[in-house]
Amino acid sequence: MSIHYKCRSLVYPRSNVERFPVPDSKVPWSVEFKDYKPYTYTSPTIDGKPWADSEIGNPVFKPKWNDVDGNVNRKSYTGLYQTKDNYPLNPVGRTGITGRGVLGRWGPNHAADPVVTRWKRLNNKESILQFIAIKRRDTGEWALPGGMVDPGEKVAATAIREFQEEAMNSFEATEDEKDQWKEKFEQFFSGGTEIYSGYVDDPRNTDNAWMETVAYNFHDETGSQVGALKLQAGDDAVGVRWVDVTNDLNLYASHKDIVNAVLKKHTEK
Repeated sequence: MSIHYKCRSLVYPRSNVERFPVPDSKVPWSVEFKDYKPYTYTSPTIDGKPWADSEIGNPVFKPKWNDVDGNVNRKSYTGLYQTKDNYPLNPVGRTGITGRGVLGRWGPNHAADPVVTRWKRLNNKESILQFIAIKRRDTGEWALPGGMVDPGEKVAATAIREFQEEAMNSFEATEDEKDQWKEKFEQFFSGGTEIYSGYVDDPRNTDNAWMETVAYNFHDETGSQVGALKLQAGDDAVGVRWVDVTNDLNLYASHKDIVNAVLKKHTEK
């Protein structure tokens, strides 16, 4: 996957804070960068949130880096990451900004992304793969309907929960609707295939906090299961629809790479 470009965009998301420019050659920590003076930014919107870490230096906050820390998984899919002065370092390298930004955790912030797919029949011989995408409220970009893994939650369960919240608007569904989904979903979502686990080139990443994900593909071969359900945007989404997988696809963060991996899986059988 092509990584570490979107997380060096000039202005940090949901702020007017500018990143310190980092050329490609200076991204790795192993390369000396004496002039590197990034701005430190942690959004006030995460202060005091129950899902957010405390500031490093707080005497009651003693994180276990590269380990499972209580209910919080501080391990990285990339392997062991370095720390400096007890601050975890982004395993890919510099981003032009330190702190946590809008991310809750120092170090890896774990997410799960469900890639729900079906075939759109063009004629008797040709089909095109489609997937369910949501339109993000914060950036307006189309993305996979994923989200953060809750403490102690299994990653696969996160993927299913996030799909229901963002693509089916489960928060506002009636109990009858939920019962109907449960019957369809239990069978459909039991057959997921892991597509990718690792670092995500996310614009929210900083030198000390970054996104990682596990992406699962749930495929509706006949289109009679999830493919026949009515989609409704909910939670952090302002839109939801089936999207054709095409070469000119433009998606949030590294989601295009994940979708391309799913396409490869289905077309190279």
